[in-house]
Amino acid sequence: MSEEPTGPAAGQKVAVLGGGVMGTGIAVLVLGHGIPVVLVDVDEETLADARARIAHQLRHAQLMGVLPEGRAPGELVTTLSLAEAADATAVIEAVTESPEVKAKVLAEVSSAVRPGTPLITNTSGIPVSELAASTARPGDLLGTHFMNPPYLITMVEVSRGPETSDATVGTVVALLTSLRRRAVLVRDAPGFVTSRLLHPMINSAARIVGEGTASVEAVDELMEGCLGHPTGPLRTADMIGIDNLVDSLAELYERTGADECKPCDLLLAKVREGDLGRKSGRGFYAYGKE
Repeated sequence: MSEEPTGPAAGQKVAVLGGGVMGTGIAVLVLGHGIPVVLVDVDEETLADARARIAHQLRHAQLMGVLPEGRAPGELVTTLSLAEAADATAVIEAVTESPEVKAKVLAEVSSAVRPGTPLITNTSGIPVSELAASTARPGDLLGTHFMNPPYLITMVEVSRGPETSDATVGTVVALLTSLRRRAVLVRDAPGFVTSRLLHPMINSAARIVGEGTASVEAVDELMEGCLGHPTGPLRTADMIGIDNLVDSLAELYERTGADECKPCDLLLAKVREGDLGRKSGRGFYAYGKE
């Protein structure tokens, strides 16, 4: 008999905005804990691809034993209409790492959902304070940074904006707890903690390869074997998506002016050539189709 969600998960319905790598990964995490998801994107082709990836990743997560045993997945609804998110108990925005795009989507959804519904922007570095002005209720907005893939990584960086209410923080932490995730709260700032440390490191690793100092494999092997990085920075770049990484670095560079955040030539070339990482089949490494 399938186990139904209990405690904080009971009665939840999560709207996920964006059917890309992070949106589908977050949807898998939520669905795998028995919570229904409404996935919203702007075209049917993206939604069809998202449904296929979600089904594949749910099977992967179940085989790895990282989901609650015996619990039936939540129902997935995919739609082009933000109006379908109106009765969600939480909204997770996971669209492209662009302040303009995020602001537009958050403005639209904040007018569609009930007051007090947490609006969670999943961003690798855009400050919550910048996005708050676009919402009808800034107190409902809070930032998260899920790591990829969300159903495997159990810690989530949470950033509270200057206007984020205590109630919003409490509700989001409770949701993450029901998903068996540990929330670590940090102050609102460009890049927060993880991106401010990780993304310039990946940029430096790519720069070393571009300068001919070492191969991709050598850089990753040294970082894994000597410095304890679990996957190597360049394999990590492929998991993030090199286009997503470049967008994040550009946003960090604009806000901080730090040279280490300026995307290096090799990363920019990878994006121009369509070598975006695992999702495109080739990045720093080659991959088969999932």
